[in-house]
Amino acid sequence: MTQAELVRSTIYLSPDLHQALRLKSAQSRRSMSEIVNEALRQSLREDQEDLAEASSRLRESAMGYEDFLAKLKADGTI
Repeated sequence: MTQAELVRSTIYLSPDLHQALRLKSAQSRRSMSEIVNEALRQSLREDQEDLAEASSRLRESAMGYEDFLAKLKADGTI
């Protein structure tokens, strides 16, 4: 991505997180922006996976608490 394609943004970090980010940046020889962008992308991918999983569960039939307890008893779980 070129410099012209980037958007500048201000974020506020706790001092401990900022220090950890600076140290990780120095250790990995990547910019703090690269690390934050990577972490945000990963978080958004995880959200997308969670939403897809939740969507697939919409097709499951609902089971009430009492029915679930009866199933656990029948299975020998409780």
